Amino acid sequence: MPEPRGRKQRKIRLSKLYSFGCGRSSFNPAEQSQLGGPGFSRVVETNNETNPDNPLSYFPSNSISTTKYNVFTFLPKSLFEQFRRVANMYFLVTACLSFTDLAPYSSTSAVLPLAVVILATMIKELVEDMRRKQQDDEVNGRKTLVLTADGKFEQTKWKNLRVGDIVRIQKDEYFPADLLFLSSNYDDSICYVETMNLDGETNLKVKQSIDKTSILQEEGDFIEFKTRIRCEDPNADLYTFVGTIEIQEEGHPLSVQQLLLRDSKLRNTDYIYGVVVFTGHDTKVMQNSTSAPSKRSTIERKMDKCIYLLLALLVLISSVGSVFFGIWTKEDLKNGKMKRWYLRPDDTTIFFDPKKAGISALLHFLTAMMLYGYFIPISLYISIEIVKLLQAQFINRDIHMYHDESDTPAHARTSNLNEELGQVDTILSDKTGTLTCNSMEFIKCTIAGVAYGRGITEVEKAMARRKGSPLIIDERENEIPDGTKIKGFNFTDERIIGGNWIREEGRGIIENFFRLLAVCHTCIPDVDELSGRVSYEAESPDEASFVVAAREIGFEFCQRTQNTVSLNELDYLSGTIKKRTYDLLNILEFNSTRKRMSVIVRDENGKLLLLSKGADSVMFERLSKEKTDYEEITKEHINMYADAGLRTLVLAYREIDENEYAYFNKQFTAAKNSVSADRDEKIEEAADMIEKDLILLGATAVEDKLQQGVPECIDKLAQAGIKIWVLTGDKMETAINIGYACSLLRQGMRQISITLDAPEIVSVEKSGDKDAIAKESKQSVVKQINDGKRLINEFPNESCALIIDGKSLTYALDDNTKQIFLNLAIGCSSVICCRSSPKQKALVTRLVKTGTRKVTLAIGDGANDVGMLQEADIGIGISGAEGMQAVMASDVSIAQFRFLERLLLVHGHWCYRRISSMICYFFYKNVVFGMTMFIYEAYTSFSGQAAYNDWAMAGYNVIFTSLPVIALGVLDQDVSARFCLKFPMLYQEGPRNDLFRWSRILSWMSNGVITAVIIFFLVTFSFGPQPFRHDGQPADKAPLSAAMYTCCVWVVNSQMALSISYFTLIQHILIWGSAGLWYLFLVIYGAITPSFSTTYYMVFVEELASAPSYWVVTLCVSVAALVPYFAFKAVQTSFFPGLHDFIQWMRYKGRAEDQEVGQVIRQASVRATVGVSARYDARINQQTGRVHHVVQTP
Repeated sequence: MPEPRGRKQRKIRLSKLYSFGCGRSSFNPAEQSQLGGPGFSRVVETNNETNPDNPLSYFPSNSISTTKYNVFTFLPKSLFEQFRRVANMYFLVTACLSFTDLAPYSSTSAVLPLAVVILATMIKELVEDMRRKQQDDEVNGRKTLVLTADGKFEQTKWKNLRVGDIVRIQKDEYFPADLLFLSSNYDDSICYVETMNLDGETNLKVKQSIDKTSILQEEGDFIEFKTRIRCEDPNADLYTFVGTIEIQEEGHPLSVQQLLLRDSKLRNTDYIYGVVVFTGHDTKVMQNSTSAPSKRSTIERKMDKCIYLLLALLVLISSVGSVFFGIWTKEDLKNGKMKRWYLRPDDTTIFFDPKKAGISALLHFLTAMMLYGYFIPISLYISIEIVKLLQAQFINRDIHMYHDESDTPAHARTSNLNEELGQVDTILSDKTGTLTCNSMEFIKCTIAGVAYGRGITEVEKAMARRKGSPLIIDERENEIPDGTKIKGFNFTDERIIGGNWIREEGRGIIENFFRLLAVCHTCIPDVDELSGRVSYEAESPDEASFVVAAREIGFEFCQRTQNTVSLNELDYLSGTIKKRTYDLLNILEFNSTRKRMSVIVRDENGKLLLLSKGADSVMFERLSKEKTDYEEITKEHINMYADAGLRTLVLAYREIDENEYAYFNKQFTAAKNSVSADRDEKIEEAADMIEKDLILLGATAVEDKLQQGVPECIDKLAQAGIKIWVLTGDKMETAINIGYACSLLRQGMRQISITLDAPEIVSVEKSGDKDAIAKESKQSVVKQINDGKRLINEFPNESCALIIDGKSLTYALDDNTKQIFLNLAIGCSSVICCRSSPKQKALVTRLVKTGTRKVTLAIGDGANDVGMLQEADIGIGISGAEGMQAVMASDVSIAQFRFLERLLLVHGHWCYRRISSMICYFFYKNVVFGMTMFIYEAYTSFSGQAAYNDWAMAGYNVIFTSLPVIALGVLDQDVSARFCLKFPMLYQEGPRNDLFRWSRILSWMSNGVITAVIIFFLVTFSFGPQPFRHDGQPADKAPLSAAMYTCCVWVVNSQMALSISYFTLIQHILIWGSAGLWYLFLVIYGAITPSFSTTYYMVFVEELASAPSYWVVTLCVSVAALVPYFAFKAVQTSFFPGLHDFIQWMRYKGRAEDQEVGQVIRQASVRATVGVSARYDARINQQTGRVHHVVQTP
């Protein structure tokens, strides 16, 4: 086939470099025989739309949806959401009964408040779901190139793609669906894929098409390209794919090597062609996600129990009243004599019939259930909805959570869970893109026992701030100006840079050190034709940083062929740049078992060199027995780097003689060509044969760049008593390094590692017996878990960290082992789960949520995190550069992990405290109102007549007491944001649920009962038989009712004023304005015709306003009703203060910066076992122990 016009040819056969990681599909009869059977029935045809038997029309579209509702389900589903709340169901029943003669009030006054509440809540749900739909439309509206009927590739929206379409994907574009890889611009027909959005890994994966399709390059090649693909049905497994492709009636096997998954990105490849095989919700990434759940907060669920309690109280008092009503009704007519003759018991209806007292009592029970319904706060739910919506706006508009670089504010996508942010017990975090920036920087190194590099890591900065060190000032002096920064290189040391290394005493070792970095890798150089600048395409960012570092020091990797590597080296003897070429003989690749990489090269002088780099745990044991002078000091430097959160690799080399290499190459080649089950073992044996007797050069220290402020954020969260787990798809070594970098791990912390890398497990796996493998693996995991629990019990005062890989996690999450695994994890200070699949992340989140029964928060940035975000009580999406899947599935989105500190410790704390106080206050004010009605009923022989006017009762919760409580829920602050961050232990009020315990709820209800008793008896006593009107007549029911109502309004609003910690002008207006509205209501409502205003006709203007006793009674009764609460609060604050009481006292006394008082408060908090503070405390304790040991030594 002729070379395509304009095509950039890549002459290197890249498959030579990836001999272990990339290869053509191998025919597996066991797998291929499943095709056509259950689970393997999908048939995809290309360019065959005219065939009536073409099954493509049965496949779903490529449109995705993360909304809770659609046009058809909104009404029934949202109504279900509203009426699953017991209070709303109760009011629905009473609204229906209000149309009968049983109702003690008009039907309109019963139906209208309920309709307003339900409608407002549904509108709020609709608005939030419309926002989700807008984000879905943004994804579905992305453009890609698809082959049209006329043989041209044209732009179309993602949602328009269909199974069987042929698409062209350009460099750095996301794959719009699951594609079968056909060809690319590379000769080998390979492509680089970044799957970080799926599994969290930053290293690029290499995919390769089959030979038969690799020749497809021009648009014309695809016009007549007709094929049939038979493959597995949609499933959630990201790492397997079984299928065949029929080309010209010849079948070719397919594997996961040819599958490009939706939401992964094409990198370092100009373009690829592919066939759509799975679309929309059939794609593997969507198969790993679940539908958006209807989440309810812990407080809301408990609030339902409180409503049940009030409902039970309502039934109780209604039953008591009905029993007495029945007894007294029966006694009204005995032997023809009427006891209460004025009620005419001899001429009445069934509702008051002494001859049928039982039926009358039963009907009275229904009337009482409606009458005392004001115990149940009808406006509670809608008030909370309004408050949460306004709280969400404060979160959205918080300038301290705005990310200027990406122009991204925080966004509360649902407001249902605001208070849950203040009750988080465990955070489950993704790593890549969440804790890190997805970039590595070469920052330090040790060569021949000399430490080089003056850069300061994020961990060191955080520790310096913790102890008030001048390190930050020094760091500013050594900081590289932004304009001169080089990606992957943050190294500053005048002894090395600028060619100054040639003046160092160990310049020969320095030369070998950086030469090794420039040669021992699998990077591809890319030379800019205009500037001549060399950039690199690497499998992983750390490997790229090594090559960049070598280039900046004077060892520029400039060219690679199939068998050679060329460098532009700074020769320290002549001081000039010389181009040297090294013959590349063998590459011994890095993997999680070997933990090292080596290359064997021949230099221009004919010397055979083995260049090796790897983890210190495997490299030091391979060094020559003749130790170098600097081996011990190198180990000290490595420990120092690890303590600073850096990733380290040891560099070593040796010369090889010809005979030794010839023998090795023969064994290694035979092992690579082996097709037996022990192929990998043979390769490892051959590598072990040559990787020995190495000469140590030094070690590198690379910073896996954390997002700004991550160590400090984790430190604050740890001080707040929040546990932090990391769930990542990365390999164990990477996750551990990040654990050190963000201070979840530290030197001296005991690590419990659970893996299935033991030799006995490996040998069983080679047998291929799945049952035996599962049995042995599970036994091994259980044994390791039990060993970990014994370690914790043996050292109860020491911090432990649990690290487990994905394979082990599969068995740890089994039904009969997950509880012991959870018990072990809870006993550890930090938990890191490596190589976790999206499903495993979700299962771990579910285990923690259900096992601990405490609030869990999941945070992530990729599509692989969607499952755990939806499974957790709260899902936080990082709105970074890795797509919008996590954001669309989240409850709150933020731009950086560090914003989690303010989101939880400030907004979470405030929202929890506000909502808790708000609900308790609601119960209080409704109990006050309901109990005055009950006592009135008791004084009127449970007649079923309301103590207040119909519309006055309807307005109590909606008008006269609702606005101040909304202001409390939106604006109140027990302490300022600065103090919330300064004293993170305040946050523990939420996880302990101090403010919404049953004791506090019942105490507020009891306060309501006491207040109601005081109001009723003092008002009725004051309006007793003495004259009230000018003509000497006593007060009747109307002025007594209005006066009692006035006292209720003043008392509950004044109680609000006593409960608020932070006054604003808005709160003053709403509190005192609500009381003023009552008087305005009396004037306006009382002026309406008596047929509507009934008993309140002109009651204020003609009777109350002109009576001095009314005003005196209102003042005295209001003060008397507040005395019990005021006395209780004074005793509590003086003798049993809480943490916020201490801090409020510090602020009031002007001792906010008093270190001594602050230390006393901190001692009352939980002891942080992870974070910068814990690391600093551990270091101080270690130094103190050394000093103590020295003093005690004779």
